Amino acid sequence: MTSTEELRNELRALLDEVIPAGGTESDTRFSDAQLNVILERSRNIYAAASEGWMRKAAMFQKEAGEIQSYSVGQESYTFAKATEMMEYALKMADVYGKMAAKSMGSTILRFEPPEVL
Repeated sequence: MTSTEELRNELRALLDEVIPAGGTESDTRFSDAQLNVILERSRNIYAAASEGWMRKAAMFQKEAGEIQSYSVGQESYTFAKATEMMEYALKMADVYGKMAAKSMGSTILRFEPPEVL
């Protein structure tokens, strides 16, 4: 696919990586250049989303050693485990992979019109 700003924005939404108000692409996990590569390699937006979620799963795996919870006075914070986030990302990749396959239609039969003289 040819990458456009509209497709990049749609892909960011499918990846739950929307640029916050007043923010830039550096406030997300993916740069515009990375999204362009994913879009250009993909046959449709769902295939791009599937690849993006697989990449996010790899990112979560790298974060596995980070703090999962901490307390300050009466406040306590608990973060999702990186392994749970990785499993979620892989499930999302599978969902979008299935959507990509369904949107391609049937490729079993292909007809070529005869050459007419």
